[in-house]
Amino acid sequence: MKPRYILLALIVSSALAATTIVASADSSQFVAPLKAGEEVQTPAVISSAAGVSTITIAKDGDSLSYRLNVANIDDVLFSHIHCGAAGVNGPVVAFLYPGPTVSPNGVLATGTITDADVIDRPDSAACPGGVSGLDDLLDKIESSDAYVNVHTVAYQAGEIRGQIR
Repeated sequence: MKPRYILLALIVSSALAATTIVASADSSQFVAPLKAGEEVQTPAVISSAAGVSTITIAKDGDSLSYRLNVANIDDVLFSHIHCGAAGVNGPVVAFLYPGPTVSPNGVLATGTITDADVIDRPDSAACPGGVSGLDDLLDKIESSDAYVNVHTVAYQAGEIRGQIR
């Protein structure tokens, strides 16, 4: 097995283990496995890049924390949470990684999102009901109507993507 695939397997295994450990009575845990095949683009994205994002919603609903791990990816520009169902390109509603351009192999970003960090979006075909603050974003996450996207120099519309579940 190639070293980069071993690293990816370790990243994914660690994230899934964290999902089991972190979820408690004080929070709700969600995971977004990221891969090129989830991108909605023509032509299709061809990439061996992969990743996983874990999202933990605080029990009081006042914040969410996240961890974003990636592997086999170069020149990452930024990463976001988007409003949108599987197979739908939707608007950005929160930044996970705002830049600068990096080529990570492991943790790309960790942090906390509060109401002040959410980008309000109007009702649209891509984001039914829109998003107006953290409560709406949490509703989108809980209904699997939000996804994580990692954008790169080569694939500015997104190289890897995963629905938050």
